[in-house]
Amino acid sequence: MIEIKNVSESYVKGTKVIDNMNLTIEDGRVFGIIGQNGAGKTTTIDMITGILNIDEGDILIDGISISKEPVEAKKRFGFVPDTPEIFEKLTGLEYLNFIGDVYDVEPGERLEKINTLATEFEIVSNLNDRIQTYSHGMKQKLLIISVLMHQPKNWILDEPLTGLDPKASYILKQLMKKHAEEGNTVFFSTHVLDVAEKICDKIAVIDKGKVIFTGTVEEFKEKAKTNSSLEESFLKIIDEE
Repeated sequence: MIEIKNVSESYVKGTKVIDNMNLTIEDGRVFGIIGQNGAGKTTTIDMITGILNIDEGDILIDGISISKEPVEAKKRFGFVPDTPEIFEKLTGLEYLNFIGDVYDVEPGERLEKINTLATEFEIVSNLNDRIQTYSHGMKQKLLIISVLMHQPKNWILDEPLTGLDPKASYILKQLMKKHAEEGNTVFFSTHVLDVAEKICDKIAVIDKGKVIFTGTVEEFKEKAKTNSSLEESFLKIIDEE
């Protein structure tokens, strides 16, 4: 579970990019956060993961404060950022072993996970190549494998489908659903509203740093007074706001 409690963040003093945000991302849910460019989605994720310090409020990962106990909190989630910037001089396998060491993944279990996931995402033949030779999509696959390998309870994914080919995108969406069905938490941002509509149990809509809606996709459509797609409902609500 991830709890965001009365959180605010300002890049410039007096100008809040996140304004008194409150969200609870429950176990057993695929929870999507959607909004326009600059709405605050990535800033929210950067605060949850401890990349940005929080000006006001607190964020709890399974009851542990990311501000007060950052190391313990970070042990409880896996994070895929929106840009796959990783150690490019390493090979793919060296990077995965490095992550395995960080999270104390037992060698036998690690090898099994790497083989299974690399086969599924079709990058087995590239694992001994340096990451600097990888395409954007291959780097994204490697990051996803590194997160799944240590089996965190909470997945935090920032635009995780960007750069993935159709097959890898489908596999990841199925894994997200399965992870939630097993009682875990999946929290991700996306600007692809068709994806959010198909896989999210709940969504939060953020506009100018404020949460303007939290609930199911159907509840959002009711708020928009439309039987159309999530995309059309979103555009109507944003225009009204």
